Amino acid sequence: MQIDKLRGKALDQLFEAVLSLKDLEECYMFFDDLCTMNEIQSLAQRLEVARMLREGKTYHKIESETGASTATISRVKRCLNFGNDAYQMALDRVHGQEETK
Repeated sequence: MQIDKLRGKALDQLFEAVLSLKDLEECYMFFDDLCTMNEIQSLAQRLEVARMLREGKTYHKIESETGASTATISRVKRCLNFGNDAYQMALDRVHGQEETK
């Protein structure tokens, strides 16, 4: 598993910090300090691409609505098909939270 190559003390600390955040406002503050605006937008874009791919949207539609490159769309699609199912897990959880609101 490729994720094992990432494991380490510094990354554990980062993930523990993310898991410690209590709400959206804390997430906005933390990521604003941690990342550039482009980095945050890139992460959000990838998740949106994953959502749209799951819905069966075409590359052209995704590209025009998100501004993502075909390379980014392909990478996300590869993760959806052959990755750790993390996009699926996160999107299912977010979708489930939206339904209960």
